[in-house]
Formats: sequence, structure tokens, C-alpha cells
Amino acid sequence: MKERIRRVRVLFKELGCQLFDGEMFDECYSAGFSDKQGFHSGFYIDNDSRFLELVFTFTFSNQLGSYIQGKIEEMILICYEYGCYMNINKEKEEIDFSVFSKVYYAGLNYNSLKETLADFKACVESIKNSVSIHDNITE
Repeated sequence: MKERIRRVRVLFKELGCQLFDGEMFDECYSAGFSDKQGFHSGFYIDNDSRFLELVFTFTFSNQLGSYIQGKIEEMILICYEYGCYMNINKEKEEIDFSVFSKVYYAGLNYNSLKETLADFKACVESIKNSVSIHDNITE
């Protein structure tokens, strides 16, 4: 586990990312990162998994529930287009839509993480554009 954490941290730094809020809990490690363009996200390392997981979560108020429901198919198609996974969680006060990407540790190197991050960021940006209320207001 320590070697996985070290390896992932080194690769993120080689890609010019800043790491923050690293935390170990139960056999899992999570941390946030940001790149030079200002993209912020997080990653997970689970001792029982063979993947490095990248994650970005959109949080919406329940008042936007019907708006998000109308956008959900488009959001799912965007995830599919970029090879990402998604999860939806509805709480009392909010709706969380999380986007995930995974990289096998066996194939994890500078180039594989760079390409996975590029697709992951493009997916997140496409979803941001899709759900942007400001872009969807008609006069």
C-alpha cells in the first residue's frame, strides 16, 4: 500500500499536479489534486483494489432535481463517451453525481495517467457545460 501511494504521488507530481489533503483510513488512501489549469479533483487508493480511482463530484440542491433529471441521460452518455463511470446519490438536502475513472496499477505510468487524466478532465468539463444553468437560460 505504501508503495502504491508513493508511486501515485510521484506520477501526479511529474504531471505538474499539486497534491493536498492526503488521508489514510481503513485500508484506503485519498487525496485531492489540482493541475496547472486550475482543475481540482481527487483520487482513491484502496488496498483491496487493483485500480487507482479518480473522482469528481457534482453536488446539486434538491430544488434542481427535475432539471438534473432532464439532463441525466446526457450526463451518462458523456461519461460513456470518455470511458468514465458514474454514481448518483440522493440525500435529503442534495443530489450528488460522481464521475470516476480508473487505471490498473499494472499499467500505471506517466503516459497512462496523463491520458486518463485528459479524458477524465474532458468528461468533467463536458458535464459542467451540459448542466450549466447560465448557458441554458434563454432570454
